[in-house]
Amino acid sequence: MQRVTIVGAEVLVGEEGEPRPSTVVVEEGCVAALLPPEAPLPRGPRLDGTGLMLAPGIVDLHGDAFERQMMPRPGVHIDPAVALLETDRQLVANGITTAYHGITYSWEPGLRGRESCLALIETLQGLNGRLACDTRLHLRFETYNLDGLEDALGWIAARQVDLLAFNDHFAPIAGGTMDPRKVETYAQRAGLSRDGYAALVARVGANAERVPALVARLAEAARAAGLPLMSHDDESPAMRRDYDALGCGIAEFPKTRETAAAARELGNAVVFGAPNVLRGGSHNGMVRAADMVADGLCDVLASDYYYPAPLLAPFRLAAEGLLGLGAAWRLVSSNPARAAGLDDRDTIAEGKRADLVLLARPEGGAPARAVATLVEGQPVHLAEGRRLAA
Repeated sequence: MQRVTIVGAEVLVGEEGEPRPSTVVVEEGCVAALLPPEAPLPRGPRLDGTGLMLAPGIVDLHGDAFERQMMPRPGVHIDPAVALLETDRQLVANGITTAYHGITYSWEPGLRGRESCLALIETLQGLNGRLACDTRLHLRFETYNLDGLEDALGWIAARQVDLLAFNDHFAPIAGGTMDPRKVETYAQRAGLSRDGYAALVARVGANAERVPALVARLAEAARAAGLPLMSHDDESPAMRRDYDALGCGIAEFPKTRETAAAARELGNAVVFGAPNVLRGGSHNGMVRAADMVADGLCDVLASDYYYPAPLLAPFRLAAEGLLGLGAAWRLVSSNPARAAGLDDRDTIAEGKRADLVLLARPEGGAPARAVATLVEGQPVHLAEGRRLAA
């Protein structure tokens, strides 16, 4: 489809991102023109947006819900290609047009171990051109994964990684500060008994003094490759400053308000989970994302473990009076795009990439939903077929 004209919608236009009636002409994958509603329409297919809102597509910097497609129950494994194709359908049906799959490479075996990580990367490459969503690799590298350093350096050199994050789930496990139920889940995911998992933790912890050098080397390689870097679950302002010094300009899920404030002082982008907004709080007792938004300490909302959340969270924030809808939508579109260096899809403007979502707003107790999703100008999701006409 070379050209499609979207008519009748309220459009979140330009930098200000506040809805106003406009006609949007999409051609050759980009926004070709923004016209007043009364302007003559060009020839070609039309997408009727009457009663809907047109917004920039969602850019999801961290989503790992695809893991549930790969392992729907502990010990039950699904072919990665099947899992990723099903995930792709979920993404575009929820208005996500750019997705950074959070693939964890851990010192643990099983779902987040080496073989699983290799299979996922190989499968993503094999599906190139078949996925509707612009799908990218967010490598979540566990800092105690000393044996995985050469793999990660090779992937970075081969341009297979699009975003690098430093994770440390080892320290809270070894220190006994992590919820024992969560540790049990990790053991099941790794395919180990509780005792077997405890023995693995002891073996990994014996090499703790080598971790800082690994992190520094990996960060250097990522900076040289021009990758955006983030650190995950920063526990303190000091930890955030340390990662910032390594070039990690994105703070993902800082655990305290003080840590988020330190990230803001450093000029970092601060990411929280959109499910945190929907649930009214963190599932593991950390800071409330809505409070961080209200205090100006949140730039980006990510799907984390639930793909519908980024579409729904902005409407929740607007309903609670914390932000206008345009500003709230920027948390899931233009802000994450800019944090990742994707300046071709941060707004609806002439010449920008036509990654767009037509939204039905919440009404009568029904939540917001994506009626149509376009990726690079092509409709990839259409819930109401009558809206597209020749």
